[in-house]
Amino acid sequence: MNAPLPHTLRSDALDNRERILDAARAVFASAGLNVPMREIARRAEVGPATLYRRFPTKQDLVTAAFAEEMRHCRALADEGLADPDPWHGLQHVITQACETHARDRGFTEAFMTTCPKALDFAENRTYTLKAIAELTRRAKKSGHLRPDFVLHDLIMMLMANRGIQAGSTAARVAASRRFAAFVIQAFATSPNRHDPLPPAARLSLPPLLPA
Repeated sequence: MNAPLPHTLRSDALDNRERILDAARAVFASAGLNVPMREIARRAEVGPATLYRRFPTKQDLVTAAFAEEMRHCRALADEGLADPDPWHGLQHVITQACETHARDRGFTEAFMTTCPKALDFAENRTYTLKAIAELTRRAKKSGHLRPDFVLHDLIMMLMANRGIQAGSTAARVAASRRFAAFVIQAFATSPNRHDPLPPAARLSLPPLLPA
């Protein structure tokens, strides 16, 4: 009669883990990584002891929460390298990277600063950056990417993209697409000023601009 109990406990543990990760992703996406662990436990409706049993440190939680996003970035870099036109491939990487980071503030922080000590995360990040570096080398060779571009310019772009403030995720993504289009023009050796920009989005600003 008691045989099913271990399976039930394992199922409960799995449910707790998924609730914790879902809560962490939602909180990190909207508020960044500085949210206390106890707040994440509260959102997940589990006790702090349960949270720390599953994820002993915040870095463990961040790494698990953003594993899918990190795999997406790696796949995105591979897509760029696979494009026979390296400039087109780089434009795709820039646009999609900006959108991914605009959807999730926490992932930008994790990608740039928080998780170098997490082995899997660090390896994927290193792979992604090396792939993009190779893509930029090819784009320069094709004559479309300005020769003075350096990889730190891409990091600077992601930092600036993270600063976009809007009232909704959709508005933030729309603003990010327009920002990416401006950045691509700045990176090009001969920017086509006649290419239409994506639509502007209403941002969350102090009352400095007319409505």
